[in-house]
Amino acid sequence: MTATATDARGTDARELTVMARPTGLAGRIGWALTDSWTMTRRELAHWARQPVRLVVGLAFPVMMLVMFAYFIGGGMHVAGGGDYKEFLFPGMLALTMAFGIESTMVSVTTDLNKGVLDRFRAMPMSRSAVLVGRSAADMIESLVSVLVLLVAGLLMGWRWHGGVAAGVAAIGLLLLLRFAMLWVGIYLGMAAGKPELVQAVQILVWPVGFLSNAFTSADTMPDWLGAIAEWNPMSATATAVRDLFDNPGWGGDSWAVDHAGLLAVAWPLALIVVFAPLAVRRYQRLGG
Repeated sequence: MTATATDARGTDARELTVMARPTGLAGRIGWALTDSWTMTRRELAHWARQPVRLVVGLAFPVMMLVMFAYFIGGGMHVAGGGDYKEFLFPGMLALTMAFGIESTMVSVTTDLNKGVLDRFRAMPMSRSAVLVGRSAADMIESLVSVLVLLVAGLLMGWRWHGGVAAGVAAIGLLLLLRFAMLWVGIYLGMAAGKPELVQAVQILVWPVGFLSNAFTSADTMPDWLGAIAEWNPMSATATAVRDLFDNPGWGGDSWAVDHAGLLAVAWPLALIVVFAPLAVRRYQRLGG
């Protein structure tokens, strides 16, 4: 049950919320934006309070990149020639965006179990501010993570060979995938409810992530497994980013490979259309 705060006259906090709302469309929009920015600042303040978590979150993808590039990459050969590091790097970027679902789920379940979300719902603030603030902070962290990986890749010898516009488009596709996985993470975090259930979901994230063309071509897999890998949203983003960076790839003759750019947009949009409304509805029903 959600505790409901009352003032000295017994006025319900939800009534105070209604009373505090500004009138007019412009006032409501400004109110929502102000509350959303406040919630975003709350999430960003955790960076200063928990710098170790931030550093580990940024360093882990770099460690994965170094491990696969130097420990395993020496025995890998890209069909048609090309540097394996340049093949690997876009795949690692896509995986990093997808694996961000874990940090989102942990943050949501932590707030849920501490009663933070219930307190926010009882306060005179925009209902959308909590989810908007959560998503904005995660997207800022994801952008920082992409920039850190780009610097690490450049230091390791990776290069992009396309123009500036193509590079910006590649980063845009990566952030679009992260935005989609963000809503999946918010919904699953609220659905799981407890940190121990989040761990069970996290176990499934890694196989799905590795079942892609991030590290190797789907052509090297059994036919049925390769077909699944080709249609993996992470494979679509990785392939499209390789094309935009003009990095080497194994290619292929399937529809999914030939239309990777289209799928790199369609898959995330489909996930957003499905999971964003589910997350909002789940949040609205908390404590109901």
